[in-house]
Amino acid sequence: MQVWPGQAYPLGAAYDGAGTNFAVFSEAADRIELCLLHDDGSETAVELREADAFVRHAYLPGVMPGQRYGFRVHGPYAPERGQRCNSAKLLLDPYARAVSGSIQWGEEVYGYHFGAPDRRNDLDSAPHTMTSVVVNPYFDWGDDRAPRTPYHETVLYEAHVKGLTMLHPALPEEQRGTYAALAHPAVIEHLTELGVTAIELMPVHQFVNDHRLTDLGLANYWGYNTIGFFAPHNGYASWGDRGQQVLEFKSAVRALHQAGIEVILDVVYNHTAEGNHLGPTLSFRGLDNASYYRLSADRRYYTDTTGTGNSLLMRSPHVLQMIMDSLRYWVTEMHVDGFRFDLAATLARQFHEVDRLSSFFDLVQQDPVVSRVKLIAEPWDVGEGGYQVGNFPPLWTEWNGKYRDTVRDLWRGEPRTLAEFASRLTGSSDLYQDDGRRPLASINFVTCHDGFTLRDLVSYNDKHNEANGEDNRDGENHNRSWNCGTEGESDDPRILALRQRQARNFIATLMLSQGVPMLSHGDELARTQWGNNNAYCQDGPLSWVHWPDPVDGEGGEDALLAFTRAMTWLRRDHPVFRRRRFFHGRPVQGTHDELTDIAWFTPQGQEMAREDWSRAQARALSVFLNGNSISEPGQRGEAIHDDSFLLMFNASDEPIEFVVPTDHGQQWQVVVDTARSEPVPPMRGAKLGAGERVTLVDRSLTVLQRPA
Repeated sequence: MQVWPGQAYPLGAAYDGAGTNFAVFSEAADRIELCLLHDDGSETAVELREADAFVRHAYLPGVMPGQRYGFRVHGPYAPERGQRCNSAKLLLDPYARAVSGSIQWGEEVYGYHFGAPDRRNDLDSAPHTMTSVVVNPYFDWGDDRAPRTPYHETVLYEAHVKGLTMLHPALPEEQRGTYAALAHPAVIEHLTELGVTAIELMPVHQFVNDHRLTDLGLANYWGYNTIGFFAPHNGYASWGDRGQQVLEFKSAVRALHQAGIEVILDVVYNHTAEGNHLGPTLSFRGLDNASYYRLSADRRYYTDTTGTGNSLLMRSPHVLQMIMDSLRYWVTEMHVDGFRFDLAATLARQFHEVDRLSSFFDLVQQDPVVSRVKLIAEPWDVGEGGYQVGNFPPLWTEWNGKYRDTVRDLWRGEPRTLAEFASRLTGSSDLYQDDGRRPLASINFVTCHDGFTLRDLVSYNDKHNEANGEDNRDGENHNRSWNCGTEGESDDPRILALRQRQARNFIATLMLSQGVPMLSHGDELARTQWGNNNAYCQDGPLSWVHWPDPVDGEGGEDALLAFTRAMTWLRRDHPVFRRRRFFHGRPVQGTHDELTDIAWFTPQGQEMAREDWSRAQARALSVFLNGNSISEPGQRGEAIHDDSFLLMFNASDEPIEFVVPTDHGQQWQVVVDTARSEPVPPMRGAKLGAGERVTLVDRSLTVLQRPA
């Protein structure tokens, strides 16, 4: 075999049409072997003799796409010094563009012997571990263009590749649960009719089903257990894992873009699947443990701010380079439109504390590729000082956990919630205005993958996670949920009607709030997990979306789905619900309207006084949104005019009579009433005049519209 010197960059395996350049970083290694793996179980080892700045490299003519490979690192094994090299372990390339196979768990993939963690294990891991794959980078993107939907027009839909598509009746069985399923016309039609502009995919980076869950007969279903930051997860490929998963993922992105839907990836750069000091040796640990991981003072152990056993070392230039290379790769080569960063506070821990000026944010801010896509932070981790909602830099948007908590509290009847609810409804200026951000920095959500589904939120007071094998100890205990009077499933018509109304309340509130709304997949179909609020390990019907069976004729459409669609399109049609600037609370200069852009009223139609906000039992109010006082201009500098709306919220457990304010419009029309079991296309109801009274049943909201 010919071995040429090759280049130190790019890292990973780079195929150029005639051969492949291999490059891998390790400061700890004495020497590194590239192992080409053959289908008969044998391997050909090539020592990487060339080294530049601790990057070993070689070019192999004739090595083609589909070739499986790995690395064996010869170097010190001294855990007390943070060094864990072991040439018996075949290691994944951190820059592998595809990964083949899965792990067969046993002592072979660990660097120590079970029961003797200080004794080195020299069993060969090659027959039991995953392998890296050389990938053909060429793909016909045709006329693919990024939709580049502005935030104020964005509706996010968090989805799991397998969970969303596994039970869809219109999909061929061989495509269900795969990237190909995302591109199927039936799935795309559902998303477009729902008004979704961006699908936020739960992790699709190559991840590992960890040992403990496999022994329990469970799986790492959610995928927050990454081992390959450049490789699409091979378990979601319908026709092969020797690079086919890359082509299939690209095809899905292309199809979604053709429908005007952006693709956002949920990415996990805070830790890896190698776990703590008792975890397996799969890649980073064996290459250069101390360069990749944050180690404790006793360097045998790891500093863990993620709850998973380890944290990547965010002050290491090689870790930062890997993350930025990965982000750029997914934008430039895979054409994704943005990222949601799991436990993003960990990325800001350059030393110990969360630092918004850390190197990672500096790199993102100046990067000409990454800085131009959607960047969404999950602004917390499990470490000290990790809850950082509202504290990310101006370029970022954030999952607004305070929005979720406040909206849940309002509708379950918690006292003293009106003041904070008003802030959340109007874009959370208390969190985002002081650093120059806008309402669009707030990603609003009521439910997500982590916690109850929407149906379970209104059906359970307590978690029911027994199926997870941890005696119901896992998952959040404080869910801010309310079961409407009976725990779990019920056939009581009154309880069912209240639960359905509460679900509509949450959907309507989400779509009427300033900021960027995010739906969780299947909530529009009343998906349940039977009270399991931590279904991370449930890869089965418990966590998959159950689609309604097709029906003949009219009237078969699910009522909650129809309501969700109607609310999403109401938001799309009216810019007053998706403003780019915060409300002023005063008349807007130059709009020729003497009314303020927003006003708050008691149910009696009187403007809210200071004491009205602080009353413990106050759970009802009205909000006037002035469509004639939108301060921000349109795309071409034109003034934006819209209809005006009056939002009436009754979160109490009794019917309340509301009075239409006398000086904010003479003629109104009901366009939303969550007390109804279905919307009335095109959402038109009774007409009301100024000063008239309308009774809202307990726990309901009504929206009145006044033409511009």
